[in-house]
Amino acid sequence: MTFLQLDNIKKTFGELSVIKGVNISASKGEFVVFVGPSGCGKSTLLRMIAGLEDVSSGTLSIDGKDVTYEEPAKREVSMVFQSYALYPHMSVFENMAFGLRMAKLSEDEIKRRVAEAARILQIEPLLERKPRALSGGQRQRVAIGRSIVRNPKIFLFDEPLSNLDAELRSQMRVEIAKLHRNLGATMVYVTHDQVEAMTLADRIVVLRAGLVEQIGSPTELYDRPANTFVAGFIGSPKMNFLTAKVTSADASSLQLSHPAFAGESLSLAHGSASKVKVGDNLLVGLRPEHLDVAAATPLLRLTVDFAENLGGSTQIYARTGEEAVTILANGRPDLTPGSQMAAGIDPRHIYLFTPDGLAL
Repeated sequence: MTFLQLDNIKKTFGELSVIKGVNISASKGEFVVFVGPSGCGKSTLLRMIAGLEDVSSGTLSIDGKDVTYEEPAKREVSMVFQSYALYPHMSVFENMAFGLRMAKLSEDEIKRRVAEAARILQIEPLLERKPRALSGGQRQRVAIGRSIVRNPKIFLFDEPLSNLDAELRSQMRVEIAKLHRNLGATMVYVTHDQVEAMTLADRIVVLRAGLVEQIGSPTELYDRPANTFVAGFIGSPKMNFLTAKVTSADASSLQLSHPAFAGESLSLAHGSASKVKVGDNLLVGLRPEHLDVAAATPLLRLTVDFAENLGGSTQIYARTGEEAVTILANGRPDLTPGSQMAAGIDPRHIYLFTPDGLAL
């Protein structure tokens, strides 16, 4: 059942259009992540769900109720911001209880809700501390706890981990995932970090310039990107793209040529081969983690630019003429800048896109 529905939502600031007709739905208990580069409109979209930004046109409903023009306090949503926004003079308990006191709940109910949220977040020993005595991760837990005590219909997260270091971010990702599992609540999460999106989401909404590029599960977006933007955004390191020319094509297979290809050609069985013709240019997508420097049958001949030793793996930066290629290899292959190397790939992991960037 659809719990959150955005129908043709638009947002303009004067003559500037920042959200250009977005349609998104979320089921009850679903974890949806908005992801995209800075300026794509993801935070603006989240603020419109919260009621902190007016909707220029379109309809927004929560739990079957039209809340397009409803006051934020009446939407029964709770938002966790990038900044913790804790009151420095109040204890953790008072910070979490503040909103409940404003709502004039009884002291017994306030104590019960705060105690339950503290138990879920494992911050019970911290309730008497002031924010200055907390680590960044603990402060973010308190900010999340302040949302939990309100029992909202939807939790909204606006890049909540951006202020944490790498280790704390990893820990908090696990905590947020566990929180979602324990509460079973609907959550909408905004991030520019595709690793957060891939690890947390039931479904990801990829946004660019105020438009939805693709919606799907993390595996769907990784395995079947709709275009080069999604293919390049989902996955780390990002997908490589080489421009190749079609030299032959029939109903079920095609042949591509590129100076870096071993033998300068690549033959592929492809269900959409009939959609292209000889002479067309196609973009060949190769994920760095799928390229194999020890393959028995190499596909690419490359020149090494640089190799980063990551311990258990090596990230190799290479080129084929003017085109850059990144490879994520297991172990520590012996490579020096300027040396020649080869890499192969399972044909099932080769992606094809039209010159306009659409998946073939």
